[in-house]
Formats: sequence, structure tokens, C-alpha cells
Amino acid sequence: MGPPLRNFVVTGDLNPVKVAFSATIHAFPLPFNITSSPFDLPHHQLKEPEPNIQRVYLIQDEGVPMSSLSRELVFLILQFLDEEKFKETVHKLEQESGFFFNMKYFEDEVHNGNWDEVEKYLSGFTKVDDNRYSMKIFFEIRKQKYLEALDKHDRSKAVEILVKDLKVFATFNEELFKEITQLLTLENFRENEQLSKYGDTKSARAIMLVELKKLIEANPLFRDKLQFPNLKNSRLRTLINQSLNWQHQLCKNPRPNPDIKTLFVDHSCGQPNGARAPSPANNPLLGSLPKAGGFPPLGAHGPFQPTPAPVPTPLAGWMSNPTTVAHAAVSGGGAIGLGAPSIPAALKHPRTPPTNPSVDYPSGDSEHVAKRTRPMGISDEVNLPVNVLSATFPGHGQHSQAFNAPDDIPKAVVRTLNQGSSPMSMDFHPIQQSLLLVGTNVGEIALWEVGSRERLVSRSFKVWDLSACSMPFQAALVKDPGVSVNRVIWSPDGSLFGVAYSRYIVQIYSYHGSDDIRQHLEIDAHVGGVNDLAFSHPNKQLCVITCGDDKTIRVWDAATGIKQYTFEGHEAPVYSVCPHYKENIQFIFSTALDGKIKAWLYDNLGSRVDYEAPGRWCTTMAYSADGTRLFSCGTSKDGESSIVEWNESEGAVKRTYQGFRKRSLGVVQFDTTKNRFLAAGDDFSIKFWDMDNVQLLTTVDADGGLPASPRIRFNKDGTLLAVSANENGIKILANGDGIRLLRTLENSLYDASRASEALTKPTINPISAAAAAATSAALAERASSVVAIAGMNGDTRNMGDVKPRISEESNDKSKVWKLTEINEQSQCRSLKLPENVRVTKISRLIYTNSGNAILALASNAIHLLWKWQRNDRNSSGKATATLQPQLWQPSSGILMTNDIADSNPEDAVPCFALSKNDSYVMSASGGKISLFNMMTFKTMTTFMPPPPAATFLAFHPQDNNIIAIGMDDSSIQIYNVRVDEVKSKLKGHTKRITGLAFSHVLNVLVSSGADAQICVWNTDGWEKQKSRFLQLPPGRTPPAQSDTRVQFHQDQIHFLVVHETQLAIYETTKLEVLKQWCPRDSSAPISHATFSCDSQLIYASFLDATIYVFSASNLRLRCRINPSAYLPTSVSSNVQPLVIAAHPQEPNQFAVGLSDGGVHVFEPLESEGKWGVPPPIENGSASTVAATSVGPSSDQAQR
Repeated sequence: MGPPLRNFVVTGDLNPVKVAFSATIHAFPLPFNITSSPFDLPHHQLKEPEPNIQRVYLIQDEGVPMSSLSRELVFLILQFLDEEKFKETVHKLEQESGFFFNMKYFEDEVHNGNWDEVEKYLSGFTKVDDNRYSMKIFFEIRKQKYLEALDKHDRSKAVEILVKDLKVFATFNEELFKEITQLLTLENFRENEQLSKYGDTKSARAIMLVELKKLIEANPLFRDKLQFPNLKNSRLRTLINQSLNWQHQLCKNPRPNPDIKTLFVDHSCGQPNGARAPSPANNPLLGSLPKAGGFPPLGAHGPFQPTPAPVPTPLAGWMSNPTTVAHAAVSGGGAIGLGAPSIPAALKHPRTPPTNPSVDYPSGDSEHVAKRTRPMGISDEVNLPVNVLSATFPGHGQHSQAFNAPDDIPKAVVRTLNQGSSPMSMDFHPIQQSLLLVGTNVGEIALWEVGSRERLVSRSFKVWDLSACSMPFQAALVKDPGVSVNRVIWSPDGSLFGVAYSRYIVQIYSYHGSDDIRQHLEIDAHVGGVNDLAFSHPNKQLCVITCGDDKTIRVWDAATGIKQYTFEGHEAPVYSVCPHYKENIQFIFSTALDGKIKAWLYDNLGSRVDYEAPGRWCTTMAYSADGTRLFSCGTSKDGESSIVEWNESEGAVKRTYQGFRKRSLGVVQFDTTKNRFLAAGDDFSIKFWDMDNVQLLTTVDADGGLPASPRIRFNKDGTLLAVSANENGIKILANGDGIRLLRTLENSLYDASRASEALTKPTINPISAAAAAATSAALAERASSVVAIAGMNGDTRNMGDVKPRISEESNDKSKVWKLTEINEQSQCRSLKLPENVRVTKISRLIYTNSGNAILALASNAIHLLWKWQRNDRNSSGKATATLQPQLWQPSSGILMTNDIADSNPEDAVPCFALSKNDSYVMSASGGKISLFNMMTFKTMTTFMPPPPAATFLAFHPQDNNIIAIGMDDSSIQIYNVRVDEVKSKLKGHTKRITGLAFSHVLNVLVSSGADAQICVWNTDGWEKQKSRFLQLPPGRTPPAQSDTRVQFHQDQIHFLVVHETQLAIYETTKLEVLKQWCPRDSSAPISHATFSCDSQLIYASFLDATIYVFSASNLRLRCRINPSAYLPTSVSSNVQPLVIAAHPQEPNQFAVGLSDGGVHVFEPLESEGKWGVPPPIENGSASTVAATSVGPSSDQAQR
């Protein structure tokens, strides 16, 4: 049993109640003397409510304070929202205005244990340190949350609450905080005497709620906020109708039954001859549209009962709050609009919270523009580019059969394609469902026949007619020729496909079967990037819709390329477009990077909608195959991802699907299939949901090797799923029907190949036929004829733009992989940073977390900081090898110099660690540990004088106040900076500590030492879980003392071990070696190595000044940078790279620190975009972590 806690008694005006560890805060004596906790708070540390200062009000003519009327208006709006059942919005306004504290809502949330919402709601009225009552309230809530976590034996959650929520109170009573912490050591916290009477969760919440209500009622900050004014029903409606009656009385020719269409402008009856009054220019819902009728009756409080026009539902709930300022839509060509359709009648019940964008969006594909669409066919609307699969096309039946079980989910990996550059967008052909179109990060497009694993077409980015392009685009290309594909999409019938690039233009190709693609249109569409592309068919005319960085949406004739409309109104780059068709209304939804959603008809009347998307960043939407259900997927800037289903008619969230990673590592992409399943790429896997169940259905990792947020795309029937993989790969997953489809294609290929061989001997590739093969007999017959023609004509097609079609499994010997060697400065981008003459050797090196600076620690204990400036040539301000940074120093001229005690700093083991927000650095060079302010370079404090001396530092991932310090006496000290106390001392090594790495996923600390030993420690109790010595290569004599470094992979489960004799990948829980690479005996030792920021590459430096780039998944060498590429020949034999660091956001950028005090930054040439090409992998698996393979790899011969 833990140490006894004190009894607490609530006395005074309350009934005496004995409370066992009530754990409210005894801050001060309260008016009725609550003393229910031992938590004594010093008076001077609490902020009391500010005195009541007389306010100066603006006075209207009648002398009524305007602020008072504004407050009353908020109450009227709250009443209106409550009457209209806008429950979430009501409470949001209560919280944001701080005018009314809804005790009933607060009680419900407490009873339900919705603690985050409880604190969020409270935050609108008070903060933790506002006064003693507020502190008691928050402590009570957080204490209850903590005890519930302990009751569920969720220790990790309890620790998180202790550190994040309860620790703030430790400042006022450290002893109580220690007592609370000690509850973690008990199997059941009821073993503590004072908590022995703690009941179940429900009763504990009820008891706490009684206390909370009394505290709230006594808190002066809640004064006058607990009672809602006594109002007549529908008071706001009544006032509006009174105003309308008054306006009607002022009409020159009042009509007996006026038709009220809008509240945006004053009412005025039409002319007596029947002519309509001109529509207000600033009302985007009216314009020339008859019977717009977009607003509901306001209630039976007056004669003005607008007659709702018959309206469809596509914009239901989305036009209830249109923008009040017209956004001019500039027409650039012949009208393709709707003429004068009626606005959808769903406006009769407007229910759209600002964060509920119930719009038909495409789903996402690109990390920059994560919203790629796919066609959905409907008889009258040839193209609705939404990620919807099983839809009818003209001449094709409706695919409506239901999935039976999760077996219908494509889970089996049946193909692995090596694209050669990173896929950014993918789309299956709408008819030939094994034909996959791909666009990549280097501007390449490719056409794959999945059935045969053959790349039919590959074309690099090229401007077709540069003279026809705008001068800004030409200038931009000269400045930076690098281009990425943001979007690829097929037209609904598959006869065209479009490519949207990250620079200005869109290219439209026509497709004629097999590998025959032809240039159709090149459109200089936007200033800056073209972020999305879609096809649509308003008024039976096929159009191309684009959006871009210039904040516009544009509509182009798909046949001629003539611009027909420009829609303006967004205030940020437009992120996605989604044309849709419903109930004879054709419209376009758009989203921008500021989270705004707008909707447009094909006219010049501006946006019909102005809302904010969930997450206010990257949101995409898609309908189910039958167009009846609407879903959205979004990721916020903080990495919060979600998929929701919408109630279209009300514009409200119907259900929210569970199962996303707490912080997604990229923008999550999603897709829908049939009318049953949702899929999203998240947490290095594909996650599936049944549309009718919010719980995660299943997760598929595709045999591993997926990026954090893989791009995904189903084919139309949902039988195949394309998934982007690491190492520039694409994996094809299939269900049973998909496997049968591919087998059918393979058989067709075999038969077609035999037929062509019988006709002629010339070398041909029969896949040109298989690409056209599909499930229908007609398509198969067409494929045979193509093969026959190709064979008879000797396959004399123009192959200028078509790369050799190499099956990944055919291992064509004519294309032999070769290691990329960089021997000259012209073969890569390298930059030597400005030097400091006082520095002779770089011992430690790191990029700042923001990516705009590099920090180095020299062997003489001096720190150097290089900062890149934001300017026209470097708009992001990030580190780059193309621009020189500034060797930064504050105006005071001081340097950050470590304490060196009495030792020679050159003999010490230097170490440092950077805080998450780059505000301070902790560092040591054999003496005391110093804490420096990164802005001023001032020493904030020093601590822990030697002996022992610190040799490695690592911040705890959840608490910057906790530091793991490796010592030269082989111990590891867990140190709390704030209280200046060593919490734990870990012993397990026999020589100095040389590496420390935390995993916030596994809650472990991995340590490495000069004894070549690796240990794994549990961060909850700091017990050692496992340990293992390095496996040295056969015949190698272990060095007497050599540094061993450790670094976690992005997945926080595997880690890299770096030793002078090897690189190795370990799995943490079993501490098993998965892969090992060892240099030859005659080769120079490894000096340092690190993962790239995405953990796809490993950069390693050697003492012979060479730098190697490995594929992290299999430790295969892909690129070697020789000293001649960055060092003058006069010094290359005397200078070695000692440390290497990877950029935190740019996977292909790294920096090395040299033994002569120099620092070099490296990037591949822009034309290459990457460090070499990964070697071919046996068995078609290019992206998975290789099976355990200890010992020298085949790469050794390359050294």
C-alpha cells in the first residue's frame, strides 16, 4: 500500500462531508470554507478576477449602449439556434461568446466523461489560473480523468494525464503531486487508504459534479452567466417579421401578398405594371435566376410567408449562408451555363455548421494537393470526376451487386510495379479496368497494363509549344525547370486523359488503345501551380475544369481549349474542384487552402456557398457509387485526420468514422468502392470501413513497405486497388474477382502472343494487345486484331516517347542496373557553408526542426548557427544547397560556448540536443551541461558538473523538462530540468554512453554504448527490458572503444544502429537484427549515418571522405558520392566527414560536418530529383524490409 493520503473535510455552509482524496484544490479559504484538499496554493501565484472597471460605451440616439444590444443579439441567436436544433452550434456560440454557461450541457458532458469537451467548453469562461475557484474546477476534472485511467489500468494514458494535465498544479504543492504520482505504483489505487471508498465511475462523476456546480456558482467569473434571459418564443423571427412589415408599409405600390425572397436587402414590391424590381447586385443567390427562393419561412409571425420553390437537394443545407459580396465570375468564351435553372429547393431547411462542407469532392492523391478525382458516369452527365467507382456509363450496365464480406476487399498483393519516380496521382481506365494511369513527382506520366506488369507508355515532362505559353511561365521554367504532376484523370469514356502540373499548364491527351496516346490540348491554365483537374459535361458539352495557386477556377472547352468561365472569390490557392450533377442542376464545388468551400453554377453570378472545411486545410469529398451518400476525408495542419458521412439535406455530419492515427504523418487520401466500403491510406497501411459502421473494419499493410500516407485508387468495379509504395513503387491489391480478372488478361496475353508469333518473326511486344483486353468479348476481339496488325507491320510505331516496357518480373537483361557514381561537382548540388576561423573540427551537427537553419558543435566547444533567409529566390526560407546562408550571431556578438571545466575540450565527448520549437539547445563538451537561448545565445543555466561528464543528450518526446543524459561512467540519468532532480539512474552498460533514442509509440528508450551493447528501457518505470551486443562481421576484431549510435525509423518501431563496422536495422520489441550491411575489411570505417526525414534513405559517411546513400528498406547501396565531388584535391586526403545530418522536411537533402571545420550541404541535381536508382530486388519486392540477413551484403563488392 502506498503512503497514506490525508483526509479532507468539506465544512461551512455545505453539509459536512468526508471526502477521500477529493483532490479539489485547497487554494484559499473560500466564502463557505471549502477545505476538501491538501493542495495549498500560495496567494501571490493566483490571478484574481480583475476589478470591475467602468466601461465607456458607444451610445446610439436613444442612449442605449451598443455593447448591451450586441450581447442581447447573441442571446436571440442562441434561442434561434436552439429552436432550430443546431445543438453543436448553440454550445459553440455559448463557449465563444462567454455570455451564457449552460449548466445542463456541462452536466451531461461530465456524466458522459467527455473531458476534452468539458475543458474546451469551460475555456470560454475561465482559464486554470484565473482565480482559486477556477483552479479548483480544473483540478477536480483532471483528477477524475486520471483516476478513471488508473481504474481501467491504462497506465500510459494515466501518465499522459499526469504529465500534460496535472503537472501544472505541482508548482503550488509539490508534495500532493508526488502523492498523486505514487498511485501509479499501485495495482489498484483503492489500496490507498484515502481512496478505499472510491466507487464506480458513474457515482464518482456524480459526486464530483455536485462539487463542481458549487464552485461554478461561487466563481465571480460566472456571475450573471448561469441564467438565460426570459424571452418569448421565436423572438428573433418576430423582430424580423416586424421589420419586414415596416418595410412593406414604405413600399410605393404595396402588393397584398408580397413574395419575400431575401433578407439581404430591404424589401420592395415590384412595379404596378408587373415588371420585376431589379435584383440586388450583391445577392449571389438571385441575379437573373427566377424563383431563387433560397430561404425558409421565418415563422408564423407576420404576413410574409415565402413560397419555397421546388428545389433539388444537391446544395441542400449548403446555401443557407451565402456570401454577401458578389465575386465576379469573368466569362471568357461562349456560354455553357444553365440558362435560368431554379436554385435547389433544399434551401428550405438550411442546416450547415460552418465546418461541415457537404459538397461532392474528389478524393485525394497528392501530399501537396490531396484531392484527386475519378469519373462517375450518369446518362445525362458524361463526367462527374469524383472518386466513385461502380457507376454506369453509357452503354454499360449498373454494377450494383453487394459485397458479401470483407473478403470482397482487395487485400492480396498481386503486382508490384517499379515506377522509377514517386507516384503523385493514379487513375484506372473507366472501361479497361486493368489499365492504370500514373503521374509522378518529376513530371513523368506512365500508362501501365497491370495484368501484364508492363509499362506501355512513359513520357517525361515537356512543354509542347513554349512560344504559346505566357512569359511568366517561360521565365519560371528558366529559373526552375522542376515540375511535378498534381493530378491525372481519365475522361468518363476513357477517350481522353488530363494531366495537371505544378507549374502553370494542363496537358490533355487522347487515347487510341494500346500504347497510342496523342497530344490533344495544352492549356496555360493558371499563374503558379495547377492544383486540380476534372472533366464535366454541362449542356452536353465536354469541358475541362481546373483550379490553381492564383485562387481561381476555370472552365475550358475540352475540344478547342477555349476558356469559357473564370470563377473568382477564393482568398487562398484553390485546392480542389468537384463538378457534380443532380436533379438537372450542374455545379462545381471548390476548396481552398485556407479551408474555404465555395460552390458555383455555370454562370457569372459568383459563389453560392462560403463555408469552412473540417480541419480547415486539406479536405476532399466523394459520393458512393450510386450517388446517394456523401463522404469527406480531411487532414488538418496538425495532422488530425477524419472521415465523415454527411446528411446532405441538412449539411450536418451524420457519422464520424474512427480509427485514424492520432497524428497523421501526411495528408490522408481516401476512396470509396461500390456502395459499401471506404478506404484511406494512413499509418503506413490501408484502412477500410464499412459505410454503415463507424468502427474500423480492417487494416491491410500490403506486405509492408508503404509510406506514412499512401495514395490509393480503386478501379471502377472495386476489384483492384492501386497503392503507392516506398522506393517509387506501386502495389496492386486484388480481391477474388480482381485475381480472376488478371488471370484472364494473362491468358489473353499468352494466346495473343502465340497468334502473333505464328504470323511473323519480328520482335514485338504482345502487351500492346493485352492493354486493350478487358472482360468483354468485344474488347478481347479488338485486342487480338491489334496484335495481328502490329505483327504484320513489324511493329513500326514511333517509339520516341515510349520507354522500353520492362516487366518487373521479366528481368530484361538489356537494362542493367548500375550504381550511381558522383565524382564531379557538376553531378550534384553541394554548398560549403561560411566558415568560422576559430573552429577546427565539427563534432556534432543537426538541422533545426523548422528546417531553415543548421546548428553545429565544434570540438573546441563553440556552437555555429547558419540561417537561410526568406527572399525572392528562396520563398520558403528553408535550407538549400543553392543559396548561401548567414553564419548567424546576435548583435551582442557573444558565442554559445560550452563549459569545459579543466579538461581539454578536444579530448572530451561533445553532445547536444535541440528543443522541439528550436528555442533552446542543451549542450556539453566535457564540463557542465549548458542550456542556451537560441535567439540571444545567452546561457540560461548550467548544471550537472563532472564527474561524470555527459556524453549524449536526448529530450523526452512528451516532456521537454525530462532529459535522458548518457554519461562517461556508463550510466544514464533521467533528469528533470525544472526541479533540478535526477529521477532515475539506469545501469546496464560497461563503457560510456554514445547513443540514446526515444520511441513515443513503444514508450521505450534505446541506448547504445562504446561497449557495442544496445539496451532497451521501459520509460514508465525505467526498467531494462532487453539488451544485446552488436553482431560483428566474421573475422573482425572488436575495437577497444568505438561509438555506437541509434536512431528510430519514422515508424518508431525499427531503429538504425551505426557502428564503424556496420549499419544495421533492428526491430525494437524483440531486439532482432533485420538487416545488416558491413564494409569490406580493407575499406575505411563508417564515421556516421542517419535516416532521411522520411526514413526511406540512409546517408552514411566514411573516413575516406566518401558518402554513401542506401535504400533504408533493404540496406542496398544506390548512390556513392566520392570526395572529388565536394573537396579540393589538395585537401581531400586529409579531410574526413565526421558527422552527417538529414533535413527534417526534404528527404533528399543532407549536410556533413568535416574534420577541418567545414560544413557542406548536399542535394541531387534538380533534373535528377533523387540520389540514384535503387537496385532491382529479387522476387519483385522492392519496398519491403528484407528478411533477416546478417553478414556482408552483395553491395560490398561495390566498395
